[in-house]
Amino acid sequence: MKHITNNEYAQMVKKASPPSNSAVSIPMAFLFGGAICTLGEALINLYIHWGVEKDVAYACGSITLVFLSALLTGLNVYDDLGKIGGAGTLVPITGFANAVASPALEFKTEGYIMGIGAKLFAISGPVIVYGISAGVIYGLILYLFQLY
Repeated sequence: MKHITNNEYAQMVKKASPPSNSAVSIPMAFLFGGAICTLGEALINLYIHWGVEKDVAYACGSITLVFLSALLTGLNVYDDLGKIGGAGTLVPITGFANAVASPALEFKTEGYIMGIGAKLFAISGPVIVYGISAGVIYGLILYLFQLY
């Protein structure tokens, strides 16, 4: 095995990394992220208009966005949107749904157990674990401060 110096590795990374145009990618991320959030708000207002209680309408809006993201991932459309919108498609809840659906679709040929079941939470699993852990820690800290 060949030993690579830090400088050689840095040159390899620079060569393999595509150039980034922040003047275009940042506004596009802002626009796409804003459009997804605006769609979410429109869905919530639509559900409220249909007579759904406000708290339930928020949940329905999130569920609809997750469903649409998974559907667009399955139709190979979400990746194309991600190429244009960048981080704007990753930050909202739709990016999380895409992170769950993508590995499942990629490994479906390996079967339900060793393919979909094993890879379903490959990317999003750490997010779930750290999110729950942080929630428990913050909850304990809040509880302890309320005792005194």
